[in-house]
Amino acid sequence: MDTHTEQKPAKPRPGPPPRLGRPARRAPLVVHVIASAGWLGLTLGLLALGITAATGGSAGTVEACVRAMKLFADWLLLPVAFLTLLSGLLLSLGTKWGLARYRWVYTKFWLTLATTTATVFALRPGVNSAVTAVAAGGPLPDAGDVLFGPVVSLSAYVFMTVISVLKPWGKTRRGSERVRAFA
Repeated sequence: MDTHTEQKPAKPRPGPPPRLGRPARRAPLVVHVIASAGWLGLTLGLLALGITAATGGSAGTVEACVRAMKLFADWLLLPVAFLTLLSGLLLSLGTKWGLARYRWVYTKFWLTLATTTATVFALRPGVNSAVTAVAAGGPLPDAGDVLFGPVVSLSAYVFMTVISVLKPWGKTRRGSERVRAFA
């Protein structure tokens, strides 16, 4: 009987995830910047329309503003939001920044996810209720329906733009541990 036990070879340590090369990184970066700028611009447009609708004016002006907001919310906001989210995710996973390595990237991801969710479940329903009320000949039911979403979104997008440029806060705990693991 053989008392010698055979040891299994140690599993190799996984290395860092593959990164996009410079040419491959440029396309999603351009898409991300354009989509993000588009989302910011759409939000500014929604805010201008919301302010115009909320500050009164003729019934025709209010109706035109909320109908234009509905058009933007139904046809443009979600595709641009998802494009921003997906291109940002691709960039974070394919570059040195990672998704959870740096606090500013992690913060941007969660804010983008939150604002996309808020667009679906708060902004669009608010605009739709405003359109329904105004199209039936009534007044704008609540100015908050057309103002709150664009104000909150605009604040989030400006904040995300600032942290994209400044890259504050350093690495997350996971990012610091990952550096020690591969050292």
